Amino acid sequence: MSLNASELKVGDSREVVVVDDLSRTQIVMYAGASGDYNPLHTDDKFTQEVAKYPSVFAHGMLSMGMTGRVLTDWVGDGRLTKYGVRFTKQVFPGATLTTTATVEAIRNEGGVNYADFMVVTKDQDGDAVITGTATARLD
Repeated sequence: MSLNASELKVGDSREVVVVDDLSRTQIVMYAGASGDYNPLHTDDKFTQEVAKYPSVFAHGMLSMGMTGRVLTDWVGDGRLTKYGVRFTKQVFPGATLTTTATVEAIRNEGGVNYADFMVVTKDQDGDAVITGTATARLD
């Protein structure tokens, strides 16, 4: 799949529920896949007694990956040239996350078309857990 610049306009957006009822199993599976066994993500006793959080919470990179899927599903695999986010709130088990990606600009640099996006992922309470930007190469 490839996306042409003529198929997008500034202001276009996509909203996708990227996870519904995040499970502890998903968090543990990500720990295994990433090799990141930080006790904040894997050990309730540590997280509650030492770090003073109500429970383990998702890795930021897990939330970032789920957020990024909205972009790659829209523009196609291998098209992102930049992607950066800020983690603004912990994501706890049971969370439902919804990502909105919005076209901020469409431009041509050196004969290559690009789209710049703003992305925001919010939890079930409407609080932003991730904010970021991305750029994708277009046909």
